[in-house]
Amino acid sequence: MSRISTPATIESAPAAARPLLEAVKAKLGVAPNFYRLVANSPASLEGLIGLNGALAKGALDARTRERIAVAIAEFNGCGYCLSAHAYIGKALTKLDDAEIGANRDGRSSDPKAEAALRFALEVARKRGHASDADLDAVRAAGFGEGEIVEIIFHVGLNTLTNYINEVADTLVDFPVLEMRRVA
Repeated sequence: MSRISTPATIESAPAAARPLLEAVKAKLGVAPNFYRLVANSPASLEGLIGLNGALAKGALDARTRERIAVAIAEFNGCGYCLSAHAYIGKALTKLDDAEIGANRDGRSSDPKAEAALRFALEVARKRGHASDADLDAVRAAGFGEGEIVEIIFHVGLNTLTNYINEVADTLVDFPVLEMRRVA
């Protein structure tokens, strides 16, 4: 049971959050527990959806964004986000099980994606204090300044959602993927 109440349905969420949840449902086919939990604060839900939407229009492709989400969820020990993004990675961006497994370890079969994951994990490990060598490595892999900023934003966004789910102990409503490490 979640430690923060989760509206059971869109209709039981605060009125200001309902249109936002309907938009999530239209996109994903369902309003997952995480979004319904965040709906307790319509302003927070609006901010979350807005940031997700803005970053989806960025330079990083959906597969790279999902890879980062998986790596950061594993790093932060968030079972909800790991399960959700592994599912989304498979269903929507067509990442296979081997790739998702590698992503959990900060690796990828795609060398450029692996550089993004390595950088993202260094940002998380060093709590933003990335070194010149970290930046040089991600640049050498072909990432420009804007893409580097987006990687950092994805680390922050995913850390935020990881923390919300861990504090709340959100009930996982995706196929459960067990954590490999304890945060």
